Order: sequence, then C-alpha cells, then structure tokens
Amino acid sequence: MIEVEVFTSPGCAKCAKAKTVLRELAEEVGAGRIRWREVNILEELDRAVVLGVLSAPAIAVDGELVFTGLPRPARLRDHLLRRLEEVE
Repeated sequence: MIEVEVFTSPGCAKCAKAKTVLRELAEEVGAGRIRWREVNILEELDRAVVLGVLSAPAIAVDGELVFTGLPRPARLRDHLLRRLEEVE
C-alpha cells in the first residue's frame, strides 16, 4: 500500500479536481492499495513546510513531494502504479 497526501487550500478549483482524480484512481487500482488523505495547507502548515509544498494543489507519495500543481491524470496514474509495483 502507498500513502498519498493531496495538499489543498480553500476555494482552490484545481485542488477539487486533484481530489476527484485521486479518488477515481484509488478506486480503479482496488481497495487497500492506495490510502490517501486531503491536507489543508492552512490547517497543517507544518506538514506542508516539511515536504516543501509552496502552492496548492500538491501531491506527496509516501512522504515525498512528487507533484506541484495538478498533473495530468495519466501521469499521476503512471506514477502511482510504478510506486505500487515497488512496494508490492
């Protein structure tokens, strides 16, 4: 299983899209393979700073910042599938 954090801020349209894409990908790959959570950068600023998040949306996988901004769904999917192969 991989842990994904999507960093968001209130009123961010791209953040909402990132959450939708991530939710769909998690469902596509199957239950229990991707655990994700939304991180509001205003509420968890310390976590955002530790990972180097400078803007929203941003996506971290297993504690590593891998995307700043909204990646294309295919690019995010490919990255997550590669990470899953590494851990399974």
